[in-house]
Amino acid sequence: MGEVPVALNNEVSCSNDDGAVAGALWQFGKRSGGKRGNHPRALAGQKQQREQHGGTHESERSMVGQMTTVDEPDGPLPDRVLSRPLADIARETTIDPRVPALVPGFDAPFFQTGLAGYSDAPMRLMARRHGCPFCVTEALLDRTLISGGKGRTREDPDLLAEQCGTGDLEENRAAGLEDHPIAGQLMGTQPEEMARGAEILLDFGYEVVDLNFACPVKKVKRRNRGGHFLAHPEEAIAVFKAVRQVVPDKVPITVKLRRAWDDTDAMTAAFHEVFDAIYDMGAAWATVHCRTVEQRYKGPGRWSFLTELRAQHPDRLFFGSGDIWTAQDVFAMLDVTGVTGVSVARGCIGNPWIFRQCRQMMAGEAPTEPTLAEQRDVLLEHLRLSTELHGERGASKMMRKFGIRFAKHHPEGNRVKADFIACDSRAAWHRVLEAHYPTDQISIPT
Repeated sequence: MGEVPVALNNEVSCSNDDGAVAGALWQFGKRSGGKRGNHPRALAGQKQQREQHGGTHESERSMVGQMTTVDEPDGPLPDRVLSRPLADIARETTIDPRVPALVPGFDAPFFQTGLAGYSDAPMRLMARRHGCPFCVTEALLDRTLISGGKGRTREDPDLLAEQCGTGDLEENRAAGLEDHPIAGQLMGTQPEEMARGAEILLDFGYEVVDLNFACPVKKVKRRNRGGHFLAHPEEAIAVFKAVRQVVPDKVPITVKLRRAWDDTDAMTAAFHEVFDAIYDMGAAWATVHCRTVEQRYKGPGRWSFLTELRAQHPDRLFFGSGDIWTAQDVFAMLDVTGVTGVSVARGCIGNPWIFRQCRQMMAGEAPTEPTLAEQRDVLLEHLRLSTELHGERGASKMMRKFGIRFAKHHPEGNRVKADFIACDSRAAWHRVLEAHYPTDQISIPT
């Protein structure tokens, strides 16, 4: 058998003549001071990084890197050893037929997950218009839903269609206002309140109920919500059981998890207790983030945990999450870990084009970056929908966060970012767009 080839720009090269391929070493990381790309990395450097990070699990030898900010990876992401060239992986990728059987319309192995403070209806609609087949809301607190608060004004999946559409389902779908299929993500503490919250989500018209047993935010954990359940499996099981009892069998219940509360043996066992129990009680699938609750977003995600989980449960539907920043990362995770599909989180903030790029790669095409004209069109439409939902003042505040991320696609990103941050009205937004996104650009991807 020849040497393991190093893959660069979707091509495989080998230093010997026999052409034997044992696998391809790819790295999807962030170049220092530049855009993220695919580039080879010397294996010798991995030992030094492992020592700097205090050692790495044996199965992590090819997956070393670090992430030190919530917003984006800081430095190179982990190396991933792929079975074949990435273009071949993407072209041969299909969705497990059990997924669209459970959720009609969910036709590709990736989706936009719920992101606190971001994944409102405008963001979801932008993702759908670029090829995202399924979306999850940000976490909705059960008690707030029960008391009649946040829900109707922000997370009713049909509210924008009612405000901006014609009232005709097909016309709304053609206009890109159809926010389905969709999961309403529920977070809370008490089984009976979570069950009532699930019933309210069904009244809103959600096709799927998603339970959040993963959130690592400190104030959530202190209130015995989110990731708290991974340290208390008996409580998690009681909540799932209560929700399952009130949700009709035809409605899928899914669960968002992290790989454990922390890396102790006891917490790893607790994860598996929750994971096994939810499937025994009828979960459609789980989405597993490959960091611990205590880790939050710091340090590398352990993709090997997902690989091991797949080996332990070859027939279960479950999605993977963690360190997904590009379309290439989606197909790398599918190949490396064997997950059913991939949950795209921070990587799609200000980047709905990641879903178009995934579709392009599945069709055997090269993924295209958005032109300035495309960026302008999406920003204008995102702003319009956000204004409809939140009002001008709320939209201006909301869109500042998105503008920071959209600016990363612009050749003068830092300048554009600063101008977006200074926006305090819809008129100010339009001035920034006029200054940095000229209307004479041809709207054809390069």
